[in-house]
Amino acid sequence: MRIDPFGRRLGLLALAAFLAGTGNASATLDMQKKAKAAGFPATNCLYCHGEKLPKKGAVTHNDRGKFLIAEKEKHKAKEIDFSWLKEYVEPKK
Repeated sequence: MRIDPFGRRLGLLALAAFLAGTGNASATLDMQKKAKAAGFPATNCLYCHGEKLPKKGAVTHNDRGKFLIAEKEKHKAKEIDFSWLKEYVEPKK
């Protein structure tokens, strides 16, 4: 059986789309693992975000997530260092 060039390109495009979609979840999981390794109880994405499965570049952050973004800008860092959470103070409710 021979696959025509159009079918092959379509298959590769579908694979690329699938892999691009899975990249978002693995980045979030990686962040969660880093937070846990730093000693924080990050059991899911809601630890820093406003939704359960945020996409890469998510814009809904809770107070903790906003704190981390501000620290990243303050330190002029390429990525978030979860040890900064030691300085985070929970807002009073």
